[in-house]
Amino acid sequence: MPTPLKILVPVKRVIDYAVKPRVNKARTAVETAGVKHSMNPFDELSIEAAVRMRERKNPPVDDILALSAGPAKCVDVLRTAMAMGADRSIHVEIPDAGQGQAELEPLGVAKLLAKVVAEEGPNLVILGKQSIDDDSNQTGQMLAGLLGWGQATQASKIEFDDGDRVSVTREVDGGVETVRFPLPGIITTDLRLNEPRYASLPNIMKAKKKKLEKKTLSDYGVDEGRRLKTVRVEEPPPRKGGGKVEDVDGMIAKLKELGAI
Repeated sequence: MPTPLKILVPVKRVIDYAVKPRVNKARTAVETAGVKHSMNPFDELSIEAAVRMRERKNPPVDDILALSAGPAKCVDVLRTAMAMGADRSIHVEIPDAGQGQAELEPLGVAKLLAKVVAEEGPNLVILGKQSIDDDSNQTGQMLAGLLGWGQATQASKIEFDDGDRVSVTREVDGGVETVRFPLPGIITTDLRLNEPRYASLPNIMKAKKKKLEKKTLSDYGVDEGRRLKTVRVEEPPPRKGGGKVEDVDGMIAKLKELGAI
């Protein structure tokens, strides 16, 4: 009989994907004050993947734990995760540093997750391949390295073989690749994996009664010291308008003029 799954799903509160980010006046970060935030879209895919595993019941899922590290408002995304189907959640509160949303660097997040894994005992961690604010795409890989677990990144399909082996299909240049590893393991999610469900009003109300545990970095013995320093943040230069050509010969001439051919 397959081993029941205990799934950890880290989620991050980020500026909503539909909002155009603006650089703050000091040009040290993106302006976050008064800006709409929501759950990182790749993390929504991770929660949905975990809930669908429970619905398929093969293997059975015993527990889905959502975790977020950041300011007090991160509770909002944890409530959303529980409304989507997570059983409980942990909020590791990091006071806002004053320059936008307080956050750990990818290595700090990976070290925190490794401590949570040791304490909570999940056998599968599903997380977004990246967050849309820093786009680091590092945390899942670093966590796998710290734990010595197998990993599959950028999953577009997840299946369980007989026993405790996971098959993950991922898109690569020119096609798809299927990797297989035994539990415990790490999966990072990509956009084609699924379509996240909306949290219904009844489930939002039920989520208010689910357990939300408060923790701090010191509870896990993790140092929040930063190793990277942002020197300057600038808007990208405005795009220049294109030009029109009359025919193919004109296009070839223009490309030669630009040195493209």
